[in-house]
Amino acid sequence: MGDIASSAKILSKRVNWLVERVCVALLVLLVLDVWLGVLVRYAIPLPLTFTEELARYLMIWMALLAVSSGIAYREHIGVAFLFERLPASARRWLAVAFDVVGFAFFFALFWYGLGFAERGMSRFSMIYGMPKGYAFAGVPLAAAVACVQLALMGVHDFFAREELDRIAAATPDPRVR
Repeated sequence: MGDIASSAKILSKRVNWLVERVCVALLVLLVLDVWLGVLVRYAIPLPLTFTEELARYLMIWMALLAVSSGIAYREHIGVAFLFERLPASARRWLAVAFDVVGFAFFFALFWYGLGFAERGMSRFSMIYGMPKGYAFAGVPLAAAVACVQLALMGVHDFFAREELDRIAAATPDPRVR
């Protein structure tokens, strides 16, 4: 059973490796775009109007994709005060329950995000004249990656034996000051 947990964790790390690189690339493009926008507005009088809209789309895509990275590192919202006070067997079931609830939320976001992106194909951006559906596609894509990460972490949480004990041991006890 430990092989299933470790395989899920390894696959989650591989997916996260790719997502992190995409987020860094989007961040680099965002920084360059904002710098260009500041330059053309205040230093070099060029009629470049696309920088603000591009920055908005890059930031949205980057932030949405970064959610799955937070899931992979277990940095998403959790109820630590309750989690640390439970025995190991209850911790496993609580972690799996959190994963299932999170998966349901992100699957609903994926499902409705597909319709959102599809409807966006009939609306066009003001600057680029491209269908907004391409920008809106970040919502279902990021939700799908979050679902994959939650499924992998759920499998890991269900089959891992000692991992949840270490999580509780690493969590500081709020009663000790």
